[in-house]
Amino acid sequence: MSLANALKTLGLPHTAAHLDDLVALATKRRWSPVQLLEHLAETEQHDRARRSLERRLARSRLGRFTPMSDFDWAWPTRIDRAAIEAALRLDVLAEGRNIVLVAAQGLGKTMIAQNLAHQAVLAGHHVLFTTAAQLLLDLGSQESARGLARRLHHYSQRGLLVIDEIGYLSYDARAADLLFQVVSRRYERRKSLVLTTNLPFSDWPTIFPNAATATALIDRVVHHAEILSLEGSSYRRRIAEAARKPPRPPAQS
Repeated sequence: MSLANALKTLGLPHTAAHLDDLVALATKRRWSPVQLLEHLAETEQHDRARRSLERRLARSRLGRFTPMSDFDWAWPTRIDRAAIEAALRLDVLAEGRNIVLVAAQGLGKTMIAQNLAHQAVLAGHHVLFTTAAQLLLDLGSQESARGLARRLHHYSQRGLLVIDEIGYLSYDARAADLLFQVVSRRYERRKSLVLTTNLPFSDWPTIFPNAATATALIDRVVHHAEILSLEGSSYRRRIAEAARKPPRPPAQS
């Protein structure tokens, strides 16, 4: 077995891939065996951290998003910036608390939720970002009790679960029961949720009409939760309207 293959077998893929460069660098700098091993350990740790971050980002299903540096804090007529910035510091994860972002369409609640998810990934947490529709479609499509149990376990074990767009569609009682099971399992394990919704909790029964679990679902969400509300008109609508306006003619000299 070659040295490179032996290093891969030992779990040192970065060293194996850059073996010739490492030997050349060690020779050039006249490293002692201890210095060589220290460099090897440091580069492997950095490479493992990079690969771990890439895996967590891929598994989060976060995709592309707009960073908070581009958020227009002046646009909403009501927003608690300090509370949102505190949430982005992820104190809630250590405490097992939830965050619920309540706002009409176009005010940036999904953008904030995506940035929360990204900060959690960077901090080493295993995160999953999904919409309510995607989550309930996945759970509702399971054809066996074992398959459903496996998917419920999947959603309940992530360090942070972000469920976007609760309230945009109505669901039947079975969907409410499935969402209740996800929330209840995470509640029992003190694992945090981030939820976004366009409806106040008083209107949540309209999302799940005739569902006996709607009240219990709300109770478990809000018991350990920070409720962050945004008010104002749609930022996306403002951008669209600005794009439709004809440019002003140049001033006459």
